[in-house]
Amino acid sequence: MGTKGTTYLGIDGGGTRCRARIEDENGTLLGAASSGPATTRIGFDNAWRSIMEATEAAAAQAGLTREDFARMHAGIGLAGLGRRGAEAAFNKMAHPFASLIFISDGLAACLGAHSGADGAIVVAGTGSVGVGLIDGREIRVAGYGFPVSDEGSGADIGLQVVRLALRAADRRGELTPLLSEVLGAFDHDPYQAVAWSEEARATDYAAFAPIVIRHANQGDPVGRRIVERAADAIGDLLDLFLARGIDRLSLVGGLADAITPWLTPDLRARLRYPDADAAAGALLVARGRLELASKDLPKREADHEQASKFRV
Repeated sequence: MGTKGTTYLGIDGGGTRCRARIEDENGTLLGAASSGPATTRIGFDNAWRSIMEATEAAAAQAGLTREDFARMHAGIGLAGLGRRGAEAAFNKMAHPFASLIFISDGLAACLGAHSGADGAIVVAGTGSVGVGLIDGREIRVAGYGFPVSDEGSGADIGLQVVRLALRAADRRGELTPLLSEVLGAFDHDPYQAVAWSEEARATDYAAFAPIVIRHANQGDPVGRRIVERAADAIGDLLDLFLARGIDRLSLVGGLADAITPWLTPDLRARLRYPDADAAAGALLVARGRLELASKDLPKREADHEQASKFRV
């Protein structure tokens, strides 16, 4: 089964999973599916493989064949697109779509959260980053990648708890129920944890975040300190956008709901529920709802503000 109509594909390619959504010209959902991580950190080929796996699964759900991709316009929000050479490499790749535009996953989430209008988001997921849009200019704060950045993220939370678990194993720190559970994941053998860490990726560390948050909510003192530290980091990013006069703020990402209660009352009161998600933002781009400006973007300035590719 196929269709001769025009369709639109929105991709939210993150560090944990890749989500694909296909809509028709009227905005009706035709198919949606997900696959594994789609981030440049796992390599361009692997990221593209995840994108196509999610796309093909969504297309199958929609009753579309690969031949229909020639009438499909794609917008792809991709984690790690800001890495040197990443966007140029992806733009050179052969693809089956009628048109294809790449943007960062953070910008896709910001566009979706505020329906393409000016505003800002802070992503709290496997990684963390702040992205804002003001008068057609994209402002990006932090998000340089784990482990050098991404404070307050799931990966950062996981790194902190593994470090503290090793300290507890040496009796250099208190052994709380949280740390005992983390050590149990390594059979209470610190050297097994060390061997694991030599191969572990951000997603592996982030898998410990729900455990930390669960124990924190149960009163574990180490868990509370880790989550409070994460909330402070996320709050700092929100404060930076408030200082720029942005009053449309949303917290998004897999840890958003878990971190929100740990923010200050003032910040919680300022947050607004996002209009939609990153896949919806990518669909705005695919549909051409945002005008494409010059492809030759200026270099980022010292405050990490750059001209956006898109103007509302």
